[in-house]
Amino acid sequence: MNSSVTKQPLISVIVPVYNIIPYLPRCVESLRTQTYENLEILLIDDGSTDETPALCDRLATEDERIRVFHKKNGGPSSARNFGLQQAGGEYVGFVDSDDYVDADMYERLYGAIEKTGMPVAQVGRDEIDKDGNILPNICEPVATEQVIPAEGFLKELLMHRGDCSFCTKLLRKDLFTIEQFPVGALNEDFHLLVKMLTREESAVPGIACIPGQAYHVFYRPDSNTRDKNRFSRVFADNIDNADMVLALVDKKYPELSEIAFRFGIFQRLDYLLHIPIAQMTGDNAFYRRVVRDLRHGWWRAMKNLWLTKKNKCYHTLFAIAPKGIRVLHKKLKHIE
Repeated sequence: MNSSVTKQPLISVIVPVYNIIPYLPRCVESLRTQTYENLEILLIDDGSTDETPALCDRLATEDERIRVFHKKNGGPSSARNFGLQQAGGEYVGFVDSDDYVDADMYERLYGAIEKTGMPVAQVGRDEIDKDGNILPNICEPVATEQVIPAEGFLKELLMHRGDCSFCTKLLRKDLFTIEQFPVGALNEDFHLLVKMLTREESAVPGIACIPGQAYHVFYRPDSNTRDKNRFSRVFADNIDNADMVLALVDKKYPELSEIAFRFGIFQRLDYLLHIPIAQMTGDNAFYRRVVRDLRHGWWRAMKNLWLTKKNKCYHTLFAIAPKGIRVLHKKLKHIE
């Protein structure tokens, strides 16, 4: 290893792995070819039940920077947290095992951290389907290199414009000493990032953002949060996260309180637009709570400057007759 590489701080890239044979080689190759050479690749086999463990071990023989760990299945957050315990780097990144990255991604991210002094840097991402088609952007990348202060970044998240994914970021490892990823929850990236942006100790003053889309998400419609044939728990977790962020914002950034309130209303409407009608029953405590929240917050929502007229219309209708509105909505869709 040359002297210029040894001067670079070590970056640990954590890759949770579970039954992912078709896509893992492409993911690992995109990390092996990084122009930032002083990195380690941690493959965390999260209790795979196919030949993925053997594939991980074989890939490790091809590059001394690859370290493989086999653990009992605990989910993506558990695998990430385990990886953090094993990581030797001063900085950490995360890559999902079916995705891949540009060769210069970590060099560019570290360059932004070095230039700005921020503890976190972020780049844009795109989504690509199985046929290689680029899908519409979920989050628009920045046009120019810039530092977005924590409050501004949080506002973008609450307006559904920001990117909460840890996969598009490089972070100083010591940011994870207070909290780590919540095990068993979905939308865990949003949960942890909000905690980092609002806490007092080891605070994140801002995030250095660079243009371009260097992280490539492989869109699999059969994933847990995208399968249209099942009602994902993510809708309920989104509401719990919204309640959490409202309490944190009220304390740290009270000027964002109405935007955080708008975020919570939006998540509740999203829940009611997706829950199966058969589950909209009196014995469903969480469903009843969502409807009750809409009714209690109706007047505040009507005065909220950040909710659209359409949002307020849906709010009113679902607060009055949630199940009836869904039944009518289904009939209208059937007619179309």
